[in-house]
Amino acid sequence: MQRKMKKQRTNHDNLKRVSVYHKQQWKPGNMVYPVPAVMVTVADKEGRDNIITVAWTGTVCTNPPMVYISVRPERYSYHMIQETGEFVINLTTRELTYATDYCGVVSGRQTDKFEVLKLTRQRASKVKPPLIGESPVNIECKVSQCLKLGSHHMFLAEVVSVHISEQYMDPKGKFHLEQAQPMVYSHGTYYGLEHVLGTFGYSVRKAGSPARKKRNQPSGTKK
Repeated sequence: MQRKMKKQRTNHDNLKRVSVYHKQQWKPGNMVYPVPAVMVTVADKEGRDNIITVAWTGTVCTNPPMVYISVRPERYSYHMIQETGEFVINLTTRELTYATDYCGVVSGRQTDKFEVLKLTRQRASKVKPPLIGESPVNIECKVSQCLKLGSHHMFLAEVVSVHISEQYMDPKGKFHLEQAQPMVYSHGTYYGLEHVLGTFGYSVRKAGSPARKKRNQPSGTKK
């Protein structure tokens, strides 16, 4: 690990020696990549549910815990979110890549995506939309505000419950999401996350000092 860190610091030093970086100027656009590609489960007031793939999503606040998803108003799932004000963010993995892509290109108007993809519906604890059992992390959300920005409307939501797959917990209670092989999306392509490049704070950590332990706060409720 120390050898890898030393090599990265050397690469950083080499960057400083370049006097001019040649750039192209493009028109304004969304270039924040890669991004998570998540499967969002929704339901209407009658209980009909659907799965929509969303790439415009992320954390907006730690306390209270809040997230967002941005959805085009013409999407079939949009009215469901408006009706109930609830959704579940289901994190995706290498194994769920096909399902993630399918849920992003096939409408739920005439298709039961759970049935077609053989995904498992699991009851949520705080919201109407179901969890996807195969997802390693399910984040139950309640909408607090909808911002009509343009092509997409942003749903700001408070996290009301989180479900963690026990198969990725070690005996000491630490959650290992990396074992689920999470994936990301960039410019039309799905990628796996194969290698650790560093841990938080490594750039200022003294040689030989242990990495800061991550805090995990999984629910004690078994599924």
